[in-house]
Amino acid sequence: MTKTFEEFTAVSVEEGFDEMLVREWQPNLVIDTHTHPFDVSALVVRGEFVLTVGEKVITLKAGDPFRLARDIPHTEQYGPEGATVWVARAN
Repeated sequence: MTKTFEEFTAVSVEEGFDEMLVREWQPNLVIDTHTHPFDVSALVVRGEFVLTVGEKVITLKAGDPFRLARDIPHTEQYGPEGATVWVARAN
């Protein structure tokens, strides 16, 4: 697992991502079905959330990486502690 945001950023740049963010999500937040106009590579660093893509439901916890291609409809549901996610975007 990448140990620092700086390491996450360096690896993400090598993989072609051009925008890195630290996202803080509120406890119990639900984001209805939506898409993004960019590819995502991310790492959950605190808390947990459920990512639903079509019929696939994925529970992500601290330490779990995930990827999501641009324009893929999905929902996000954050846990009782919220979540911190390091996000790399390929615009």
